[in-house]
Amino acid sequence: MSQPARPRLLDVVTESLRARHYSERTVESYVGWIRRFIRFLRKHPRDAGEREVTAFLTKLATVDSVAASTQNQALAALLFLYREVLDQPFGWLDSLVRAKKGTYRPTVMSRLEVQRVLGEMEGTTQLIAALLYGSGMRLMEACTLRVKDLDLERMEIVIRRPKGGRDRVTMVPETLRDALLSHLTRVRTLHRRELAAGRGHVVLPDRMAAKAPSAVCDIRWFWLFPARRIYREAATGRMLRHHLHESAVQKAVTEAARRAAVTKRVTCHTFRHSFATHLLESGYDIRTVQELLGHRNVNTTMIYTHVLNRGGLGVRSPVDALAGLETTRSSRANGRAIEGTAGNPRGVTHDRPTGVAAYPPRRMVDGRAVNTGWRHDLRR
Repeated sequence: MSQPARPRLLDVVTESLRARHYSERTVESYVGWIRRFIRFLRKHPRDAGEREVTAFLTKLATVDSVAASTQNQALAALLFLYREVLDQPFGWLDSLVRAKKGTYRPTVMSRLEVQRVLGEMEGTTQLIAALLYGSGMRLMEACTLRVKDLDLERMEIVIRRPKGGRDRVTMVPETLRDALLSHLTRVRTLHRRELAAGRGHVVLPDRMAAKAPSAVCDIRWFWLFPARRIYREAATGRMLRHHLHESAVQKAVTEAARRAAVTKRVTCHTFRHSFATHLLESGYDIRTVQELLGHRNVNTTMIYTHVLNRGGLGVRSPVDALAGLETTRSSRANGRAIEGTAGNPRGVTHDRPTGVAAYPPRRMVDGRAVNTGWRHDLRR
């Protein structure tokens, strides 16, 4: 009697991640890194140790030139593999050095640049991009919205199963109300047509299909932004419709930014950065912005304070004050020129340089402080 086949390591990793309710994006990422590690080793990870793990992480940084956050993500995947799957809590796992991250400064568009980019878009992708900027959602949060998550009476959007697993509520921009109503009408028409053709089913989260079998064809669970094409589910043979793929919005935003001649690197996430920064510029409390963005720690929201007021650190450069000082001195000089003085009865004035050159530094000559600027000569 033949022995049953042992499950593949990557299948065991996938099951372990899903059993711990990791997001599908995290599952895909961890499995991908473990697959790359196995190809690097050319042997089973159980036979590897600290030297092989360190060599793999070093190769990522020196040869593949990955970012520090990417290298740390690969390390997290390997730690999960050894601790949770292979059950080998070696002491050297705790001594692995994590890559040091640099200071991150998000790219932020001005309000005019946002308007120009949105003006170069149209249709559903424009509506999604406007929602990203108007509510601070992430791209996948917008793409995976369902009809029931949109409440136009309260002007709210409930974001389910976001990054971090903490549901939150954000607002619906007043200017998008009519556009969303028209879009909802088209979605309902599409859903009725799908049901009449024996389709109209969508994938439900967790065990919702077993708890409420009729929910698969309920308009409330239908995607707010459905994809154009349908596909056949391998397990059941049903024709299902997926939500709009995120790459469609990403391509539309990239092309719109190019046509709008915005020189910054504009992505879908740039709208979220701009949303937070513009709210803080308008005087809204940082705790409010934190709740709208869904940040667990307010320190994450603090990165948006770098562009408040005049940019930089929000201070005025001292060189900008020199222009105002020179204007005052010129006004006084003009007043004396009009009235005249005993030493200058005709009120004759001399041209003086303006700006920084008008205030040269002083230096010491023979123990005396002399001005090396204009009208001062050492021969006098």
